[in-house]
Amino acid sequence: MTTFVNLKLFNGTDDKIIDNSYMTVDEKGKLTDVGVGTPANSDDEVVDLQGKYVMPGLINAHTHLMMNPVSNKLEYLSEAEITFTALKNLDTLLHAGVTYIRDCGCAFNVDIKLAKLQQEGQLKGTEILPSGRPMTMTGGHGDFTEGLNGESTMGHLIDSQDEMRKAVRENFKLGAKNIKVMATDGVMSSTDQVDDTELTEGEMAVAVEEAHTKHMTVASHAQGNRGIQISLEAGVDSIEHGIYVDEKQAEFMKKNNVFLVPTLNACASIDKYGVGKIPDYMIKKNDIVKGDFFKNVKMAFDKGVKVVVGTDAGTPFNGFVHGTTDELSLFTGLGISPYKALLGTTKYAAELLRISDEYGSLDTGKFADFLVLDENPLESVEAVAQTDKKIYKKGVLVK
Repeated sequence: MTTFVNLKLFNGTDDKIIDNSYMTVDEKGKLTDVGVGTPANSDDEVVDLQGKYVMPGLINAHTHLMMNPVSNKLEYLSEAEITFTALKNLDTLLHAGVTYIRDCGCAFNVDIKLAKLQQEGQLKGTEILPSGRPMTMTGGHGDFTEGLNGESTMGHLIDSQDEMRKAVRENFKLGAKNIKVMATDGVMSSTDQVDDTELTEGEMAVAVEEAHTKHMTVASHAQGNRGIQISLEAGVDSIEHGIYVDEKQAEFMKKNNVFLVPTLNACASIDKYGVGKIPDYMIKKNDIVKGDFFKNVKMAFDKGVKVVVGTDAGTPFNGFVHGTTDELSLFTGLGISPYKALLGTTKYAAELLRISDEYGSLDTGKFADFLVLDENPLESVEAVAQTDKKIYKKGVLVK
């Protein structure tokens, strides 16, 4: 048993700092006691955190481990290449303070395979909630990685309800915990517009039906308004991006506990670094949507939608080192309080991933994933971006 003492606690749930707190962690990395003052058990190993601020490890609910945000290579990647890239990105995420992710689409189902190794105890570090290969239409968003035989190794190519049912079941069989569906096209697709719809209402409904009968969630890549509406009517658990979400849809999302994962950093990164380095069509589409995107996300916050931190990490210039903390800064840049922004990477993120019984806050019975910071994150989310912060995964200091 190890007891951490003399710390200022943001537990990931309450809008306050609890001074002079302590946390006791058992051999399995779980919190057995969280309190104030002097802990009862004097036999524990004691670590004095010297009055520093402690908060839960960050959760990023939308990453693409297979992608390199600098090379932006997508086509003709081998499974070995993708696995190598994913392992590097996982290590980068851990040392950035991101202790849990949901991967939202990975060729060859590499995210599922790595998650299985984690469950078996063979792979430590940032944990993965995997989605496997996403569901897209032939020629749609995600139909871009080809194998040696010319078939897509990224997206399941869905052109009927029966194909959707089989593909979801295939992902379930392999071990996916989330199903990613492409309701609309996107900024990175060359032959479409973001408000084009892809999967049909019937196909989307089948995806949700199959996933929800097997304890899986459904995340919908939905940028245009019509695609968002189809997704909500189908019963998805989260809207990813949600560029053209409207007030009525936001009210529905709040009422029905549908989460929004906007990935503002994907848009901001293209805007900041992309000119002259990526295809013009990406720049043009990004320029068209960015104003409405930020405005509509602010509206969703104001309507009380649970907005979750996800960065789309791996997309152009959207890296794994600073992306999660950059997303927090983009939230507060909309006028959102640090507390509400941080809920998106703690409590709300854990709720979306359905891991809140063990992650997302620092409470008794949960895993001791936490950050040690010099400054108060409830005063400024920039405190979380501290480069030399200490990171603990299941009570063990990350070296």
